[in-house]
Amino acid sequence: MNRPIFLIGYMGCGKTTLGAALAQVLQRRFLDLDHCLEQRHGQSVSELFARLGEARFRRLEHEALRQVAAMTDVVVSCGGGTPCHDDNIRLMNHTGITVWLTTGEERLTERLLRPEEQSKRPLLADKHPDEMARDVHQRLTARTPYYSQAQLTFDSTDIEDGPSTIRTARRLAQVLQAIGR
Repeated sequence: MNRPIFLIGYMGCGKTTLGAALAQVLQRRFLDLDHCLEQRHGQSVSELFARLGEARFRRLEHEALRQVAAMTDVVVSCGGGTPCHDDNIRLMNHTGITVWLTTGEERLTERLLRPEEQSKRPLLADKHPDEMARDVHQRLTARTPYYSQAQLTFDSTDIEDGPSTIRTARRLAQVLQAIGR
């Protein structure tokens, strides 16, 4: 089981939080694809997106994903839109194990309304709760056809604190080991 494990799903589902814990449980290296892009280009994802536009940003993201897909013994947290562009979901399914982390829309909305989340995600800043709920619903609905191509679907709702995150990471590790991945 040394192929990359790609965690995909909507923002706020826990890809980074659960991914870091899962990597620790599986004794793998953890990589956040957004962080890889930021380090390589010296700007935040939101700055890159604003400066380059979506099409050029997605090309950079695809290049970074191809490099990460060639690695072994890594858990990779992908951006929420990563599987939806440039046939990335096919690349991830071909080179590694894809896990769609699911969390209900209400919980996603609650998480994304937290001040610490809004400060990390400028596009979400100052959104009214009703507006956030509509946005989550619309984007999640549009992205579900891509997310649903993952090889495994896993409920990531219960990652609200350190102990619950570790328990959830252990459960996911057991599922991955049981299916021989």
